[in-house]
Amino acid sequence: MWYHGREPRDDPRFVITNLRQTPEWIDTQVYCVRGDSENRLKELKHALAFGRTSCTCFWANQLRVTLTAAAFILFQELQLRAERTALRGAQVPRLRQALITIGVQVVRSVRRIVPHFPRSHPDALTWARLARVLGAAPA
Repeated sequence: MWYHGREPRDDPRFVITNLRQTPEWIDTQVYCVRGDSENRLKELKHALAFGRTSCTCFWANQLRVTLTAAAFILFQELQLRAERTALRGAQVPRLRQALITIGVQVVRSVRRIVPHFPRSHPDALTWARLARVLGAAPA
């Protein structure tokens, strides 16, 4: 593990396997991919409260889980589309903070909807760039 300003340390890992590929391939293509999918499950559970089924009615809980899964799919699409922005590699809590939970003044006319961000909003340019990637027309 390496931290800025500190001496590098060894990060010994070993895996016993019967796969015939190189150790580098096994690490990057098998174990890192598995770890990444586990991280997505953690995001789904913790960041979006996927396991929260506190209603007494089955249908209400099913709707809650379905809406959470749909929100997660939308966040996954945002993650894919944010590759060339400052939010590249951002996880769900960061995307939610930067893109969803912000106060804007929305001005709607016949032809367009224009969000007016506060002057102090740190992610306004990233938000606009991502909106253009998703198909919004520049103002």
